Amino acid sequence: MKFNIPIGPQHPALKEPISIRLSVEGEVIRDADLRLGYNHRGVEKLAEEKSYIQNIYLCERICGICSHSHSTCFVQGAEKLLEIEPPRRGVYIRYLVSELERVHSHLLWLGVAGHEAGFDTFFMYTWRDREIVMDLLEMISGNRVHYAINTLGGVRRDIDGPLKQKIFDGLAVLRERSEYYLKIGSSEPTFVARLAGVGRLTKQQAMDLCATGPTAKASGVALDVRKDDPHDFYDEVEFDVVTSDLCDVLGRTVVRIKEVLESYKICEQILRKLPDGPIAVKSPRRAKPGEVVSRYEAPRGENIHYIIANGTEKPERLKVRAPTLGNYAATIEMLRHGFIADVPLIFAAIDPCICCAERSVEMVDARSGEERTYRFSDLRRMANERARTLPLQRNVAWPL
Repeated sequence: MKFNIPIGPQHPALKEPISIRLSVEGEVIRDADLRLGYNHRGVEKLAEEKSYIQNIYLCERICGICSHSHSTCFVQGAEKLLEIEPPRRGVYIRYLVSELERVHSHLLWLGVAGHEAGFDTFFMYTWRDREIVMDLLEMISGNRVHYAINTLGGVRRDIDGPLKQKIFDGLAVLRERSEYYLKIGSSEPTFVARLAGVGRLTKQQAMDLCATGPTAKASGVALDVRKDDPHDFYDEVEFDVVTSDLCDVLGRTVVRIKEVLESYKICEQILRKLPDGPIAVKSPRRAKPGEVVSRYEAPRGENIHYIIANGTEKPERLKVRAPTLGNYAATIEMLRHGFIADVPLIFAAIDPCICCAERSVEMVDARSGEERTYRFSDLRRMANERARTLPLQRNVAWPL
């Protein structure tokens, strides 16, 4: 007998609101469906009302874990529209932060994977080392979460000799520990037994469903923007695109650990090759009419920002395709034929960020069928009007 089981949008296992509907027969999942739209932020609409420099900080707040990914993807596109080329030293520092953020993101995910598998010691180890990366990022940018290092035409902070040595020292410690994690992640019997064979996704399925990032790489698809479409400086450093043919959650775990080791290699090359000169150039305020597609290899996969310029200080349109959204179709396939107990592992294996995937709100009038996109000011006004009608909160305005 088949049953339908809802998970979310509010659920103890979900840190962000999303609804997963499962059709199960016994303990086996026969079909699955993801329902989106519970997280209304309006970021894309807000971008139309802000200047290019203001939008750097808006894009940085699309996600907390990979904030630099979104700001860098936006800056890459904006610099092309503004027809400016950042100096080489600024470019190197920008992508040093990118690779350190990749390490931070993957170590965070490895801890979550260990926790979901019941291996909390692994969780504590990886999150301890995540602090080392966050300390390095704080030394470089002054911040531990939203680094605010990017600006139009370069970066906002430089790296001196003592700081460079501290980064080298931190990378040496992280490399030694990450090699130990690779050994644990690929050979610890109970951990391997819990992850092996869970969330199967074949290479053909990964390509057909347009999977991206470690989700695709763990199915043998060598897809990486840094190699396929090298931007700025990635063709100047040596690194390998990590893949696995395991096609399961264990493969996604191994890929992330090996990607961390490749990031250490890239960071060390950046520090050794760091050119002299300025870190930024002056940027114009207005961009000529045009459009650009900016691609960036975020920790979760390919990040895409599409920007339209209309000749003013503000973009006409900003559209963001986050890697989480690109992996949703593959997630549904991975859930099918699995067990209910595997749902947290399978869903966590794509390293989902619901806030990344949902940035705007469009409402449909149930009576007329009319669609309308609401501005942030409209949502705030509607929320205040609604608050005034509540009997226990008649004089309270919601701080949106």
